[in-house]
Amino acid sequence: MASNTAQVPEGDDEILHDHGIVRVYKSGRVERPLAAPPVAPGVDAATGVESKDVNLGHYSVRLYLPPAAASKLPIIVYVHGGGFVAESAASPGCHRFLNTLAAACPALGVSVDYRLAPEHPLPAAYDDCLAALKWTLSSSAADADPWLAAHGDLDRVFLAGDSAGANACHHLAVHPDLVALTPPPIKGAVLIHPWFWGAEAVGGEPRHPAARAAGARLWLFACPGSAGIDDPRMNPTAPGAPALATMACERVLVCAAEHDFLRWRARAYAEAVAAARGGDGVEMMETEGEGHVFYIFNPDGDKAREMVHRIVAFVNAP
Repeated sequence: MASNTAQVPEGDDEILHDHGIVRVYKSGRVERPLAAPPVAPGVDAATGVESKDVNLGHYSVRLYLPPAAASKLPIIVYVHGGGFVAESAASPGCHRFLNTLAAACPALGVSVDYRLAPEHPLPAAYDDCLAALKWTLSSSAADADPWLAAHGDLDRVFLAGDSAGANACHHLAVHPDLVALTPPPIKGAVLIHPWFWGAEAVGGEPRHPAARAAGARLWLFACPGSAGIDDPRMNPTAPGAPALATMACERVLVCAAEHDFLRWRARAYAEAVAAARGGDGVEMMETEGEGHVFYIFNPDGDKAREMVHRIVAFVNAP
């Protein structure tokens, strides 16, 4: 699994960058103070879902197989959040959510453990997610993972992710390597509280330049080679961004939360995708009274269950 702490000898303790979820010292040492200890794969007592890690070089995936799996199941390629600088597929919240989702659908989960910035600045995470998706789509090959080969339905492959992971899902859906394929290789994409931003405010976002800059700070840290906050990878509606009409997926579900500062971006994104696709194949769900990735922090709450039910319905729709 990707490392959450750089193995650099401690030296000068002066802090150069502090983004809350990641802290960089002058010595080069990197800390992720909010990251909970990773959890190992295995059989989940609550759901019966079995998980295992597959090392694929500079990245890995954690696979989830529900109990009494049918011969063929939909495949959900999941990308965790954390601003591209923190968390992993082994983070407790992500692991629990994948167990829940795999059991509820049921579906075969492929949770991507990508490299993190600043040790591996973007586009490293994007590259790892693309490689993981292509690996999944080749699961009919002779050397494929046996779980995917036996149980994965390549006609029902879904992308899903939260926050930065939802950003990565959009990046995959508009990637030229996938857009060029006919028919579209992705049945649907689920973007949960997507991390998008832009120079110009939308909806009720703050208009002050300082607030706009603050919203861009972590992105520019994770992607130092970025063209700025209107980089199409952060602002999918910016001039020159890949055409939303050509997304390599049949349907899109965008989830937002009332008290999430990113909710306006999620709404604008859903509206833009719907407009580009003639109003077809786009669904929007907004959870009242909740904040960013609330279901990770309160997985047993009614609102979390409601969101899972909506995703399950989206995956299992004809």
